[in-house]
Amino acid sequence: MEELKQTASALMAGDKGLLAMDESLPTSNKRFAEAGIPQTVEYRRAYRELIVTTPNLGNCISGAILFDETIYQATADNVLFVDILKQAGIIPGIKVDEGAVDMAGFPNEKITEGLDGLRERLNKYYSLGARFAKWRAVITIDENIPTDACINANTQALARYAALCQEAGIVPIVEPEVLMDGNHTIEKCYEVTGRVIRSLFNHLFAQRVAMQGLLLKPNMVIAGKDCAQQNTINEVADATVNCLLESVPAVVAGVAFLSGGQSAEEATAHLQAMHIRFTNRLPWPLTFSFARAIQQPALDIWKGKPENVKAAQQMLYFRASMDNAARRGEYSADMERAAPK
Repeated sequence: MEELKQTASALMAGDKGLLAMDESLPTSNKRFAEAGIPQTVEYRRAYRELIVTTPNLGNCISGAILFDETIYQATADNVLFVDILKQAGIIPGIKVDEGAVDMAGFPNEKITEGLDGLRERLNKYYSLGARFAKWRAVITIDENIPTDACINANTQALARYAALCQEAGIVPIVEPEVLMDGNHTIEKCYEVTGRVIRSLFNHLFAQRVAMQGLLLKPNMVIAGKDCAQQNTINEVADATVNCLLESVPAVVAGVAFLSGGQSAEEATAHLQAMHIRFTNRLPWPLTFSFARAIQQPALDIWKGKPENVKAAQQMLYFRASMDNAARRGEYSADMERAAPK
């Protein structure tokens, strides 16, 4: 338990956050295709080398979530990515779920798979250097969904995963993502997010998961992308933190938000507003665990070309540093003018 607490504390330390670089092969290939990059294992390896070798990345990032393919990969000079991260003071983590599939009997709802054989996989990942893990559940808002059955099945799986992680000495990140897809209002997102998180913690307590060795990775409470009424930055910040205050036990080691399809600037601005408006009222550390909101601008610069690596790394570091500033409550939109070109 002491090791779990120390890892969780280190992941949430200072003004740092987590970098999610755990895209599955279909997701990675989709983003590469959009950027005109060949979808091969070597290009994926080269892109991940670009990320992990970004100068001074450890100043901004406390932990990096890897994909199964990535934890075995190395630089062109044959140095394991895991070792480079450790040298930079970044804790390696690993995505262990096996993706969301259609939930039998529940049209348009998903269930995440991956519990079979998980104990053995976690022990292997621990031996490879991973000290935290991530499991993502996907909750969709639409007419008559999510159902209680879908929420219950997904949050129970998250709790079983978390218990297995802690048994293996690995800090579990539980990610019950309520998707931004749809035309639902911020009020509907608030209601569903609260339902999901309360169900999750009921199952976590039932499975005897230690809250001090656990991190929550929630969505922000935000209107659906197709909703006619889009809310202000402060309205999103207020709804998000108030929902969490009602749902998340104070003893939890930390909260690290996903960006969930927001633009890089939007995700940073929302995190900033939460820290400004709720200073001294947060019972847990609040930070970021962004993927696209840190990576996408860098990917757009890189385009798979070696001559663009340095500029892409500068953009990656810039985006991470903006999120650091937001966690300190020191970010402003004016700072975006300094973005590398």
